[in-house]
Amino acid sequence: MSDLIYSPWSVRPNDSEYNRFYAGYVDCVPDGDLIPFMAAQLHRIQDVLGGLDVSQGDHSYESGKWTVRELMGHVLDTEWVFGSRLLRIARGDKAALPGMDQNDFMANSFVADRSMTSLIAEFSGLRAATMTLMDSLRAEVLDWKGNASGFDITVRAQGWVLAGHCEHHMTILKDRYGISDS
Repeated sequence: MSDLIYSPWSVRPNDSEYNRFYAGYVDCVPDGDLIPFMAAQLHRIQDVLGGLDVSQGDHSYESGKWTVRELMGHVLDTEWVFGSRLLRIARGDKAALPGMDQNDFMANSFVADRSMTSLIAEFSGLRAATMTLMDSLRAEVLDWKGNASGFDITVRAQGWVLAGHCEHHMTILKDRYGISDS
C-alpha cells in the first residue's frame, strides 16, 4: 500500500469522532496502522471461511440466528455501506447518510443462493478497493465529518468502525460458531 513512513490511519479516533453505539467496534481494533490490520483481517477471512464445506456454511449456532453464510452476507452488506459512507464523507458530501436495517438487508440478500467462495470473492474485491481508497486519502481528510444514521462521524472513525465491525463478527464466528483462525 502506501509508501508513506507515517500513516494517518495509525491514529485511533477519539470518542468525539463517532457515536457511542460504535465504540464496541472501534474497541475491537488494536492500536497501530489500520490498513495493514485490514489486510491481515482479509487474509484471515479468506483462510477461515474459504475452507468451509456447504454444511458448515449453513450452520447456525442457535435456532433463529444467522448461518455462517448469512453472517458473511451481513459483513459484506455492512462493508459496502460503511465504505460508501467513508467515500462520501471523504469527498465532502454534506448529505445526511441513511442508516441500514440489517434485517431488511438480509431478507433481500439471497445469500442462501450463493457459495461461500462467491461471498469471499466479493469481500476480497471490496476490501481491496476500500483499502486502496483509504490509502489514497490525504491526512487532513480523515478529520472531516459527515452525518450517518443521524450522528456525526469522521472519515477516520468510519474506517475504524468498518474494520471493527468485521472483527466483531470474526469474534462471533469463534465464540458462537466454533470457527477460529487460531
